[in-house]
Amino acid sequence: MAGRRGVGAFNVIQLEHAAAIVAGAEAAGAPVILQISENCVRYHGAAAPIFAASLMLARRAAVPVAVHLDHATSADLVREAVGLGAGSVMFDASTLPYEQNVEATADIAAWCHQRDVWVEAELGEVGGKDGVHATGARTKPGEAAAYVAATGVDALAVAVGSSHAMLTRDAVLDLDLIAELRAAVPVPLVLHGSSGVPDAILTAAVERGMTKINIATQLNKVFTAEVRTALAAAPELVDPRKYLAPGRTAIAREVGRLLAVLRAA
Repeated sequence: MAGRRGVGAFNVIQLEHAAAIVAGAEAAGAPVILQISENCVRYHGAAAPIFAASLMLARRAAVPVAVHLDHATSADLVREAVGLGAGSVMFDASTLPYEQNVEATADIAAWCHQRDVWVEAELGEVGGKDGVHATGARTKPGEAAAYVAATGVDALAVAVGSSHAMLTRDAVLDLDLIAELRAAVPVPLVLHGSSGVPDAILTAAVERGMTKINIATQLNKVFTAEVRTALAAAPELVDPRKYLAPGRTAIAREVGRLLAVLRAA
């Protein structure tokens, strides 16, 4: 935050993603955050296997790698992830009324801080999680500062014009609002839905004060495109390693490229 550089936080879907994200960060010589969402845990049927794999990759990496629980709406999942070794969590109470959001988030933050775990929260619900890209939500700087003071969180995800799960990269961010939020809020700001933001605007957002940049859909796009190309070129392929490997390489390449974008500020 002090150096006005962005840190890439990339979502893990399965082991191919986790390995590729670490490889891309190592090639770029940059730190990175592996994010495991509540949806990812649901997909795997349990938190332990995907956390164990991600934590082992993080420990063996040649660059600093954090393992983070993303968009958890369940306090039980937060506690489980911390027990498994997550160093940070994002507790998402953004759909609750403000006072309930504050109360629930403050309770989680207090519990996590007793265990030296970093806590991110969200104020001003970022669209797209329900499949509807409502980019009009905005976080108010004064309310954001009060929320951080009331909850004790270590980072704050704010609504500034992005939306989750966008397949196009044409989101328009409110850069002036980002600067106002940076001036008002004493903790790092987090941009969710960054896959829909063009490169130049990502760099500008970091320059204005965003620090943690969450990216998921963009990696899924490049991975899927490479898998489709491999299968189309060789319909007889049945060994998953033969078509997943190009997808993994594509993710690593895109992670390295995006980390350069975030450090260009």
